[in-house]
Amino acid sequence: MPRPPRISLPGLTCHIVQRGNDRNRTFFSDEDYRTYLLLLKRISRRYETSVHAYVLMTNHVHLLMTSKQQDGLSRTMQQVGSSYTRHVNDRYERTGTLWEGRFRSSPVDSDFYCLACYRYIELNPVRAGMVSSPGEYRWSSYNENAGRRAPSVVEPHDSFLAIASASDERASCYRAIVNDQLPDKTISAIRRATSSGMPIGDETFRKAIEQRSGTVIGRRQRGRPSKKGL
Repeated sequence: MPRPPRISLPGLTCHIVQRGNDRNRTFFSDEDYRTYLLLLKRISRRYETSVHAYVLMTNHVHLLMTSKQQDGLSRTMQQVGSSYTRHVNDRYERTGTLWEGRFRSSPVDSDFYCLACYRYIELNPVRAGMVSSPGEYRWSSYNENAGRRAPSVVEPHDSFLAIASASDERASCYRAIVNDQLPDKTISAIRRATSSGMPIGDETFRKAIEQRSGTVIGRRQRGRPSKKGL
């Protein structure tokens, strides 16, 4: 079944996943992780793209991003991917591609799923059994969003800012939110949406994207997570 067309609209928040070619390793040293984050920071700002959450795993990355530009997300991912590939090829004397041919992108309903995606992304190393808590993993945005490290790459989404008015209180509340277990049904919904490229949200959200983009993007399971899942 062909993948639906990628939807790229100014102001649309998307959960993006890019995997190593054949799921091979993409990060080999601390320097590689640092280089990727420096590229992401510089190139995303070039295209007016905000990075809200991220995690760099050994063979793939998860990003939650919003761009003010029509093709800002695609341009950001293309240039970060190609620049990072050059870094790896030069550093390790290799040739050829590093990433899958096409990154996966799923539009996120900011009202109901944005904070769930924050949590899903930053808890990835915990689910993978790499660490026991998200703050232990160095290569995610958790410590920035949780107020434990000065923000460098991330810029808060409006849904994140709505947690509390004061930054200290917001960070404390966010830590508590992340400590709550993310429901299995929410994890499954995020995975299905990312795998298929479909929006993660209810029917109203899907129709709004179709109306703005002029593209029919197909149907998906209706409904939204309970407030407990957010």
